[in-house]
Amino acid sequence: MEREIPKYPQIKKLSRLITRLESGQITFPEILEKEKIIPGDSYTVGLTGPPGAGKSTLSNRLISLAREDGNLVGMVSVDPSSPFTGGAVLGDRIRMLAHSKDSGVFIRSMAARKALGGLAPATGEVIKLINLFGFNLNFIETVA
Repeated sequence: MEREIPKYPQIKKLSRLITRLESGQITFPEILEKEKIIPGDSYTVGLTGPPGAGKSTLSNRLISLAREDGNLVGMVSVDPSSPFTGGAVLGDRIRMLAHSKDSGVFIRSMAARKALGGLAPATGEVIKLINLFGFNLNFIETVA
């Protein structure tokens, strides 16, 4: 089943909403109320392990397989936070260049923001938000 790929203005809106969600300017329930969007069905897969274990290589292959099956893919890469800027240190988007021009793939790097366990506090809500915009197979990649 081929899904409709979100257009650029929708992707830009998604990116801005994620930024506002991460910074605490808005909550997920507020987004649901304001945007009047009903969540669809989606699946989320988590990938974790030590640096250099091959998570990004596996992610790239899983994205390729998912796209071949007609899925729209959301990828959230949660990296350790920079002690200087608080932003993501590793920038996994750089390692996923094979999918950077595929409008059926949305890739977002997030900083863990000193959270224990490798996930940023807003990760779960970001995945829900990506689902609202039609991405039905989502991956979370993080360092253990």
